[in-house]
Amino acid sequence: MRVLIVEDYGPIRESVSLGLREAGFAVDAAADGREGLWYAESNEYDVIVLDLMLPLMDGWTLLQRVRDRGRRVGVLVLTARDRIEDRVRGLNAGADDYLVKPFAFEELLARVRTMVRRIYEIRNPEIRVADLSIDTAARRVARRDQGIELTAREFALLEYLAVRSGQVVSRTDIWEHVYDFASDATSNVVDVYVGYLRKKIERPGMTKLIHTRRGQGYLLGASP
Repeated sequence: MRVLIVEDYGPIRESVSLGLREAGFAVDAAADGREGLWYAESNEYDVIVLDLMLPLMDGWTLLQRVRDRGRRVGVLVLTARDRIEDRVRGLNAGADDYLVKPFAFEELLARVRTMVRRIYEIRNPEIRVADLSIDTAARRVARRDQGIELTAREFALLEYLAVRSGQVVSRTDIWEHVYDFASDATSNVVDVYVGYLRKKIERPGMTKLIHTRRGQGYLLGASP
């Protein structure tokens, strides 16, 4: 999944970005509200982690602009402003969640993951597709109860296909949700990683789960 961090305090921006990347997210980061709005309008994100007190454009304005454009993205407000009226204002402006500084990264990560599940209407952190199980919290994958080792990028791709299981997912969608803005990936990288996934989860004698729709994209499901 792809996350945008909009935070002007460098140590927090860098530590949150690093932590989310290590957790398997594609991450972009902005140091002010104007840059954050440019990212939000130029790319597709699953979640925006947003500070309120930002230079050039405050978080309230950025949030309003994002919502005015009808963007389907979860917004977690991350701020030192802990007054009840500030929380109410943030939630009423369109934020989905509110976390006060100082915070534990583990809690932020859990809230981001919960927000992603809510957006894709996934109620359980473990997603099952036929005999394949994907534990999105523990980042474990198994088929027929046999564990499968995936790289961070392979897991990110499988997770995105899983939350949209039964749907055809275009290469463009995969690119926009699995790779960050600074990625140096080549144009055929999606096909390459789908190939890696197939080799790992579709072993001999097992039902095919990743289906290609020529000219459209890929579908994860028990039947084509």
